[in-house]
Amino acid sequence: MNPKLKYRHELKYNINQHQYLIIRQQLKNLLKQDTNANSTGEYHIRSLYFDDIDNTALHEKLGGVRDREKYRIRIYNLSDQVIHLEKKIKFNEYITKIKESITREMADDIISGNYEVLNIPEKPLLYEMYGAMKHKLLRPRVIVDYVREAYIAHTGNVRITFDKHLKTGLNSIDLFNPDVPTIHALDHQTLVFEIKYDEYLPEYIRAAVQSNGLLQQSNSKYVICRKHLKLNNWEDQ
Repeated sequence: MNPKLKYRHELKYNINQHQYLIIRQQLKNLLKQDTNANSTGEYHIRSLYFDDIDNTALHEKLGGVRDREKYRIRIYNLSDQVIHLEKKIKFNEYITKIKESITREMADDIISGNYEVLNIPEKPLLYEMYGAMKHKLLRPRVIVDYVREAYIAHTGNVRITFDKHLKTGLNSIDLFNPDVPTIHALDHQTLVFEIKYDEYLPEYIRAAVQSNGLLQQSNSKYVICRKHLKLNNWEDQ
């Protein structure tokens, strides 16, 4: 564990529409809505995930490797005004994220394989990804697309999210194309419910989870989307 990074707990659950409506009703008056949300209380997230020639990120997750990491480029509401290159790190039961803002031009270069734009030693995350693309053949693998409804606890650094309409691109890495073909990676009635917190989870959130009989799952949207494409023979080999 890198002591310079802030690690958090992350709990994940698959829930149905009925559970979603009950949990949201139980919690929404005790939480404040994410300021990034639109008038409907939601915003759109699209990420392009990367993996190396050995599909290390995929196989480590499927194999239950405790400590692992993966890279992605993330945009919001299909806009190129805010673009983040991110590395998500899993350490034991904790997670953290490192991110760096990049330009549309840099993103286009990275996606097309021109990784020299990452050769910036004074920006550690970019330089690290540069090394992975150069030496481990890290490449874009799959688009992960969903709508997020997010809330933050009034006290404490607690964040809950309902991720809806999880879709994946059909062998496309065209991140900025609003018309890129996508298919549902989960039943459209299924949502991913996530809770992230530091040291303390408020009892009213814990009670909402327990009262609805939720079972914690080791969800990964990246793996769900990769497996869905593979299962349906839509993934390039």
